[in-house]
Amino acid sequence: MTTTSRRDVVITGIGIASSLGEGVETHAAALTAGGPPAVDTESFKPYPVHPIAALELDKQIPKKSDQRQMEPWQRLGVYSAGLALDSAGLKEDAEARSALQVIVAAGGGERDHAVDSAILTGLRGANEPGAFLNERLMGDLRPTLFLAQLSNLLAGNIGIVHGITGPSRTFMGEEQAGVDAIRTAQARIASGQSDLMLVGGAYSAERRDMLLLLELGGYLRHGTFAPVFTRDDEPGLITGSAGAFLVLESAEGAAARGAKVYAKLKAAGAARSRRTPGSVESALTKLVQGFGSVGPDAMAVSAATGCAGITAEEAAALKTAAPSARRIAAGDLVGHGLEAAFPVSVALAAIALATGQAKEAIVTGAGHWRGEGAAHLVQA
Repeated sequence: MTTTSRRDVVITGIGIASSLGEGVETHAAALTAGGPPAVDTESFKPYPVHPIAALELDKQIPKKSDQRQMEPWQRLGVYSAGLALDSAGLKEDAEARSALQVIVAAGGGERDHAVDSAILTGLRGANEPGAFLNERLMGDLRPTLFLAQLSNLLAGNIGIVHGITGPSRTFMGEEQAGVDAIRTAQARIASGQSDLMLVGGAYSAERRDMLLLLELGGYLRHGTFAPVFTRDDEPGLITGSAGAFLVLESAEGAAARGAKVYAKLKAAGAARSRRTPGSVESALTKLVQGFGSVGPDAMAVSAATGCAGITAEEAAALKTAAPSARRIAAGDLVGHGLEAAFPVSVALAAIALATGQAKEAIVTGAGHWRGEGAAHLVQA
């Protein structure tokens, strides 16, 4: 029986944009200082939101026509992907871009708010609500609007704008999409199935339709900002607009092209518990302990939502599996970005390692209603 050795996976590019701004330096400073976060408590009152900082889109999306045909979350993703390619020194390397594979974590596009509002208003007085709803949906919804918002268009736009001709895949499924995107990319390179990958996600929090969906589920915090781990006894989710992409490659490949290495991504794992009391704590503890012992100089970057119950369980899991680690909640800095939450947290961990703030990092995240994930990074 032949045993195939697993290859080291390194991060050679980091592209991140959030309510704090863009780039490694901006987010490294926020990690050092612990904030402060940029929070808007008025625009979507009573729901606080971390809005995206002003970005010079022309720097990464030169054509105005490309910018116009994308939604905000797509522009944010394409922009962040461009930052990652610049960071990795791949933007002008046509040969490398032809070999680059892309994995994206994405949600759905925005709804037509005017149509939704008119339908909901009309339903109140309709004699036959079912017939009214069917008629309005058939007549008012635009197929072209739907087609312009397909989740895999983020990967498509990244390919078009940045000239990437390799294959791509898109994962959907809220926070777990981000976990599985990172997990799959790391596993493919470690096993030798791929050599060079661009992986990440983006989320626009400034969407009334998503705020409505999350509020109907009882997840959103009302009023003012509070640190993530102080919200664990109430609906505590505060969403944040953010995009994060990483360039992953084999250590050998990075060395061959003389690339700067930010950190080594040793492992990434996922779980899906039934969400009975204690199941999130158990799932995350098992994932982190599977990485081996965590050193005293480690940092724990948590993608915790702030939601009641599961946030306390995530905190307990970190206390058990990495008791001496310095704990940082990504949501305290940039808010919670659903599909982008785990990629953002991994990016923040890699930034902390690259800037000497830690020698080792654990990343954890439990989705607001399903899915758990963890990753292990060390200094290069």
